Amino acid sequence: MLKAGAKALLYFFIAVSIQGCYSFSGASLPPHIKTIAIPVFEDHSGAGIAQFRSELTRSLVDKIESQSPLRFTPSILIADALLEGTLISFSDAPSQLSSKTERAITNRITLVVQVTFKDRIRKKSLFTQSFVGFADYYAGNYVAQQEAIRYSMALIIDDIFNKIVSGW
Repeated sequence: MLKAGAKALLYFFIAVSIQGCYSFSGASLPPHIKTIAIPVFEDHSGAGIAQFRSELTRSLVDKIESQSPLRFTPSILIADALLEGTLISFSDAPSQLSSKTERAITNRITLVVQVTFKDRIRKKSLFTQSFVGFADYYAGNYVAQQEAIRYSMALIIDDIFNKIVSGW
């Protein structure tokens, strides 16, 4: 029998898994943009989470290729569009304190990524925007912390994707 917290976490990850089961067909991308280059995101967070920048980039490429008409190209020189991203900040701070011990029960991961999307054909910037993802986890649980980081990245990926394909 699963504890209440474990059940909530299980339902949470099921909901996140199902979230990627849709596709955009009526995108508002300019019609001349067919290919996109996405260099590995930079890390200016100073938090030592550089290992996640390639995972973030790869996940974004996978989502764009599977759910949009855009095709990824590794060459910036031949891409119609360029998406550049930077991990701006990362925090892991207490979000709920125990009333008895005044120690953290849960911590909150907050990740901020800044992205610039450029039309290389018309030589103009389509948008520059910061995206924020966050998730709480039980303090002291390393596995839950890593899952919270990945969930935060998934929120950011979804927001970036929606901004690219639909202009939301």
